[in-house]
Amino acid sequence: MKGCAAIIVAAGSSRRAGFDKLLAPLHGVKVLERSIRAFAGSREITEIVVVCPEERFRAINAADMETEVPVTRVDGGSERHESVKNGLAALLYTPGLVAVHDGARPLITVEQISRCIQTARECGAAASAHPVTDTLKRANEERFTLPEQVDREGLWCMETPQVFQYQLLLDAYAAVTERNMKVTDEVTALQLIGHPTRLVHNHGPNPKITWPEDISCAEILLELKHRRNTL
Repeated sequence: MKGCAAIIVAAGSSRRAGFDKLLAPLHGVKVLERSIRAFAGSREITEIVVVCPEERFRAINAADMETEVPVTRVDGGSERHESVKNGLAALLYTPGLVAVHDGARPLITVEQISRCIQTARECGAAASAHPVTDTLKRANEERFTLPEQVDREGLWCMETPQVFQYQLLLDAYAAVTERNMKVTDEVTALQLIGHPTRLVHNHGPNPKITWPEDISCAEILLELKHRRNTL
C-alpha cells in the first residue's frame, strides 16, 4: 500500500486563547513546530501539508526544517472541513492513507501516530481517542444541572490524528459538501457515508491547546516526560 500523508490543520484564529497559541513556546519549541516534528519523525509519513496562514508558517521556519519528508503549506478555509479539503488538494501525490491532525495538539507521540496508521491499514479508518472517565452532567442555559443521568459507558473523547484510506476521506468530504454540512472532525464526515472508525486508545496525554492555562499544563506534562526519560 502507498504511504501515509499528513495534513496538519493550523488555520484557526486562536480567538479563545487571546494570542497565537500555535506559536506559543513549549520548552523552547513552538506548539505548531512540535506537531510537525512528531509527524516528520514517523517512518510511515511521506509528506506533510500544513494548513495555516503564510505568516504563521514563516514564524516557525517550517520551510527550512531539516526533515526527511517534504513540508508544504496551504491556506485554510472559513470552516475546519474546508481547511482539510484544501490540504487534500495540496498533496504532492496520491497516498494510500491520510492522517489529519490538529496543530494545537503538540504532545502527540510518534508511537501513537504509528498505532493509528497501522489500525487504519487494517480497518480503513482509525482515530486516536481516550475513554471518558469523568462523571457527566447535562445543564440548562443558566448552567444549573438537570436531573437527567448521562451514562459514560462506551463514551470516548476524540483526539487526533485521525487516519483514513485516501479515497474514503474524499468520499466523506464529497458527502459533506453535497449536504452542505459542517463537521468538527473526520470521523463525523465518515459517518455520513456509513463507514465506522476504529478508535485507538491513547494512554498518554494529547491535549488540545485552547486556553492560556493549557500552555502551562503542557509545559508540566513535558517536564514530567523529560524526568521519566532521564531516570
